[in-house]
Amino acid sequence: MTSSVDLRPAGVTDALAEAVAGFRLAALDAAVAHEAKRSLFNVLAVAIGAMRHPGVDAILRVAREAGGPAVAPIVGRSVRADAHFAALANGFAGHVDDYDDTHLATVIHPAASIAATLLALVPLCAPSGEDAMRAFVLGCEVQLRVGVAISPEHYDDGWHITGTCGTIGAAVAAAALLHLDAEATARAIGIAASTTVGQREGFGTMAKAYHAGKAAANGIRAASLARGGFTAPADGLARGFADALAHAHRIGSLAIAFEHDFELAKNTYKPYPCGIVAHPAIDAAVALAPRVPRERIAAVAVHCNPLVPELMGNRTPVDGLQARFSAVHGVTMGLVAGTVGLAQYADEVVNDPLVVALRARVALDPSEAMPRAAARVIVTLDDGTIVTETVEHARGSLERPLTDAELGAKAFALVEPVLPGRLDAVRRAVSDLATSATTDALVAAVTA
Repeated sequence: MTSSVDLRPAGVTDALAEAVAGFRLAALDAAVAHEAKRSLFNVLAVAIGAMRHPGVDAILRVAREAGGPAVAPIVGRSVRADAHFAALANGFAGHVDDYDDTHLATVIHPAASIAATLLALVPLCAPSGEDAMRAFVLGCEVQLRVGVAISPEHYDDGWHITGTCGTIGAAVAAAALLHLDAEATARAIGIAASTTVGQREGFGTMAKAYHAGKAAANGIRAASLARGGFTAPADGLARGFADALAHAHRIGSLAIAFEHDFELAKNTYKPYPCGIVAHPAIDAAVALAPRVPRERIAAVAVHCNPLVPELMGNRTPVDGLQARFSAVHGVTMGLVAGTVGLAQYADEVVNDPLVVALRARVALDPSEAMPRAAARVIVTLDDGTIVTETVEHARGSLERPLTDAELGAKAFALVEPVLPGRLDAVRRAVSDLATSATTDALVAAVTA
């Protein structure tokens, strides 16, 4: 973070809004700009890959029944919806497979709600590519900085931080797209602070991904109301948001200046579509797969950090959404398939009797001595042979980040089944966005 600014709590929202209004994309460090492109590229691919999900169908069905003029694009589809339901659908799709980006210090998935905000407002704002990328960077960065200021207490108290902080970020992104001045942006943040959404209780259901979509929709509504003069608390971010939703926080020393050390530069991308705390163990299981015939596995011990059973302790998932929060399922699929992608979380795979039987042989052994980024998997075969694999840093972590090539391979697997032959267009549109006169190429690349 940048050096802390000494502010009375009542001044945080105003100071942040001033910084947002004054930020220019040209000032962005090249490395951060590259990470912003990676974040946008990754989440668009993830959303395209999820566009056949029944949750998207449900949102679009309600949009036809209750929505306004259908003008905003829906990724991966030819249909459109009004801004509210487009934000819901695109945000939901970007997060439902738990395959999107993750800021490890806060466990925020920042890009889904912000990309959804951007796409929903394209028809109204007709932004230049530079304006669109500026809004994306600001929306992601602000929610991450707010998340850092309230972590880990906020998440530990049961809030789904992607939804709660995502609403703030979406309001900032929408304010940027609407060209609100600092005073109106402060009101947008204050309104958004009153409409945050999401509890961890929703994990393993469609409600979790709904939080990302609703964050986008609420952020858009907050900025739109602020544009029309709607009032908000003097400092809803500090007093109404942080004081109410975190039993301890550091919002009064929020890093305000957008100059260096961006949190967005610390974003990471998942190689597996499930809760990130299980990734070290899945890495180990994948590495073990060629050495342990599935029919000979007698027992599996997973030495892991206590967060693994806390967040992913479901031993008996019944569908793909639940399995994404089952570390034993991820490890099982790593051992059985030697790879863990969307196919390994299909409902029929989760309920395969052979998979169910092997999951029952996997035990989690948590210890505070095991770092969050590490795991050790010990497999005992039917003749007593013991085979072990230890992972110190999971693939996709800051220590072992996905390369551009690996991110491209992930995106190809997601985009190709839905929009065949379109990945290069998506890549070019994202790469060229900041220097494009419009967002037309981006929208054309991600829609059917």
